[in-house]
Amino acid sequence: MKQDTVSFARHAVSKVPEVTLGFWVIKVAATTLGETGGDWVSMSLNLGYLIGSAIFLVLFVGLVCAQVKASDFRRYLYWATIVATTTLGTTLADFADRSLGVGYPGGTAIVVSLLVLSLALWYRSEGTVSVESIVTARAEWFYWVTILFSQTLGTALGDWVAGDDRGGLGIGYEYGAMLFGAGLVIVAALYVWTRVSRTALFWAAFILTRPLGATLGDFLDKPVAQGGLHISRLYASAILLVFIVACIALIPQRAARRGPAV
Repeated sequence: MKQDTVSFARHAVSKVPEVTLGFWVIKVAATTLGETGGDWVSMSLNLGYLIGSAIFLVLFVGLVCAQVKASDFRRYLYWATIVATTTLGTTLADFADRSLGVGYPGGTAIVVSLLVLSLALWYRSEGTVSVESIVTARAEWFYWVTILFSQTLGTALGDWVAGDDRGGLGIGYEYGAMLFGAGLVIVAALYVWTRVSRTALFWAAFILTRPLGATLGDFLDKPVAQGGLHISRLYASAILLVFIVACIALIPQRAARRGPAV
């Protein structure tokens, strides 16, 4: 039975893309879209964080179900699901930070706990949290739930660092983007020059790109007086969506290849 399971894992088709430079370009754009799109629904349309979260939750569950049912890697479906996690992550983080009244530090602590719990349960169930292990329905659900929490954490971190209210550090959106960008450079250096676990570095980079996108999104739509460019959230989201679709169409992508989880 064990040999049959190993054989299946080796020959099963992964439905997530290979992690390349193009992957990270689209990921950052998707996280930025998640910030502007989430804020457009909850703030600009005045639907609130709870209703906005409910809308995006339905979208998220529907797309994950479609992703699980897919027989192979489908790039537009995959990235649509990523965008769903970024928009839902934005409204969930804002709901925790603001509606629950726990502030940015409290919201960040809650989401960190959920992310750690998700990773722990995934590892206990599958024996790895490597993206190369995403070949079963159960692993896919763990993958997407973990991604959702990482996106939510990214939003909370970005707001905590950039904002000067609700216990924020008040660094500002430009310096916040630079700070998280520097973190990504460090992760990239560790990837190139060390033997640190590739799985650990992937999740570190995945989490760091979210606050980078969040601060970039806030930089686009926040008022000039608050350090932003004051671009309409709707227009900013539309521009980002066009950019993402163009990247998906033009950047070569293929399913992640099976390999040892390190």
